[in-house]
Amino acid sequence: MTYLPTTHENSIHEADVCFALADPKRIDIIRALEKHPYNVNELTLELGIPQPMTSRHLKILRERGLVHSTRHGVSVTYALSDPRLIEALELLNNISSK
Repeated sequence: MTYLPTTHENSIHEADVCFALADPKRIDIIRALEKHPYNVNELTLELGIPQPMTSRHLKILRERGLVHSTRHGVSVTYALSDPRLIEALELLNNISSK
């Protein structure tokens, strides 16, 4: 495996992604979005957490570019920005379980 030199900007981006993944509920949201896009109310029901909490977590994930949103009238649907995010979670899971 070849390692490229890290720039300060890369480090900031990596830290932002790690922050977004640092909460188990946000990981639950990502795993739910792996199945298909959801709106906030659907995610709230799927995960059994309060709607304001779901919205806060989605805001963090969206600000860090891990999910994107699409407006449909008054409803906003969220989806993964990059399906490789699931692969990254699997890698993290495998590293921590060794």
